[in-house]
Amino acid sequence: MQKMLITTMKKILIIEDEETVRENLMELLEAEDFEVCGAGDGCAGLDLVPQYQPDLILCDVMMPKLDGFGVLNTLRKNPVTATIPFMFLTARTDKTDLRQGMELGADDYITKPFSVDELLNAIASRLQKQAIIEEQQTQKLDQLRTSISLSLPHEMRSPLTNILGFSQLLVEEGDTLERNEIKEMSESIRKSGERLHRLIQNFLLYAELELTVTDANRIQALRSSRTSSAASMIETMVWQQAKRRNREADVKLDVHDSSLQIAKTRMEKIVEELVDNALKYSTPGTPVSVIGRTVPNQSFYALSVSDRGRGMSQEQITKLGAYQQFERKLYAQQGTGLGLSISKRLIELLGGTLTIDSVPNQHTTVRVLLPV
Repeated sequence: MQKMLITTMKKILIIEDEETVRENLMELLEAEDFEVCGAGDGCAGLDLVPQYQPDLILCDVMMPKLDGFGVLNTLRKNPVTATIPFMFLTARTDKTDLRQGMELGADDYITKPFSVDELLNAIASRLQKQAIIEEQQTQKLDQLRTSISLSLPHEMRSPLTNILGFSQLLVEEGDTLERNEIKEMSESIRKSGERLHRLIQNFLLYAELELTVTDANRIQALRSSRTSSAASMIETMVWQQAKRRNREADVKLDVHDSSLQIAKTRMEKIVEELVDNALKYSTPGTPVSVIGRTVPNQSFYALSVSDRGRGMSQEQITKLGAYQQFERKLYAQQGTGLGLSISKRLIELLGGTLTIDSVPNQHTTVRVLLPV
């Protein structure tokens, strides 16, 4: 029998309508040093998940009120519970049932009747796999912390140096400076302040979104907002970014109107970051295209932003993450790479998708699907 190496007692939720089976399983797992909780039907099981926060769920398929497929489907739709390991306990061995469960995201099937060793080995395997996933997530967080420690100080130091340097000149030598010199220094201070403000806002927003991922109430609040007219808002943000970089002549805009399941300020942020990236990483004089359409026969709005700039390799797209910039030593550029990560996280939390199609030194198209 496979043994688990665990540092803390793992919690298992058993959802089984047959009381004798449920109690036997609970007694067996408690004897193996698991913390166990039981529910007699699917609805009761779902009610227990938020308060109990199980490390693994064992669930029967055929149950009153809500069957096992319904339980799994509900769990997988909620980002907070989507990654909980889930195993079916079932007497049904029909291939259609097995396929349906796997398509919904089941981690394993245990067919009744089963031996003690079969059950414990399956549980051990699932928990060990989850431990590996959590370890990988911890490593990614460590990498993120390292990236933050390397990226943020540089990004904050640069605009602060301009602000402090030019303001000191204005204070100490303002009486001897020409009017145009004072204007240039003041403009540099203003731009540096805007850059620093945007960096801080992005940092705070990213931290907020990372907290939202594990909070069902925050996710629900995010999804309850609406933008009644997307076209005018998108057009305003696109021209604002184009004017900021003196690229109005390069922009091609074709946006249809629609209502969206997203707050206006959040949608503005997504458009701002995607268009700013397209303008920042393409050469003046090359086209930047922004197209918005409602997807026929689907409840989604498709927004695409295309440019003919630097582009990204498939490896770079795969590794896309917060505070990540590619080829920084080759290209002098501002930014932490945080904007695209914020957009991607926002869109995913809203139930949408963000995909990137790119060929290095040829083109990049970022396509967003958002619920309408």
